Amino acid sequence: MKIRPLHDRVVVRRKEEEATTASGIVLPGSAAEKPNQGEVLAVGTGRLTSTGEIQALDVKVGDTVLFGQYAGSNTVKVDGEELLIMNESDIYGVLES
Repeated sequence: MKIRPLHDRVVVRRKEEEATTASGIVLPGSAAEKPNQGEVLAVGTGRLTSTGEIQALDVKVGDTVLFGQYAGSNTVKVDGEELLIMNESDIYGVLES
């Protein structure tokens, strides 16, 4: 199944949670902090401006993005995988290597 977000929304797969700390302590799933990075899986067509034009999004499929801890509070399950749906404005930036 595929998901196609509308307008300025972006579908993001959150990066895997770290299971151990830097010192080697294993954290249970409930104690581990959710990562604030993820991979963009799908993007909408763009934001509708007040003049009726569509402004294209700055992110694209495959980008690794950085977002806030509470961004993308809209989660959905697609084919058993939990995905985040957020507005492009919830994304702080694109990580480049």
